[in-house]
Amino acid sequence: MKKLNKLYVGNLNYDVTGDQLTELFSQAGKVVSAAVITDRYSGRSKGFGFVEMSTDEEAKKAIEMFNGKDFQERSIVVNEARPREPREERQ
Repeated sequence: MKKLNKLYVGNLNYDVTGDQLTELFSQAGKVVSAAVITDRYSGRSKGFGFVEMSTDEEAKKAIEMFNGKDFQERSIVVNEARPREPREERQ
């Protein structure tokens, strides 16, 4: 059975940290992990991240609570994370 408790969080302010995501999402339940994705070369935030909740119910609650809500002056997008697409080999 597919796990639904990993969430994609988009349209983040570039200054948001993983700790701030943990703090926000803990309002919906237990946060297993939270990470803001950064550019490998510059180290700057790419404006999105992932939050893993401990249960599917908490993940659904987080989507209801935070999708479309303002967080640090940005209207964030929160939905179920999709599996990573395989990437083509670079030459």
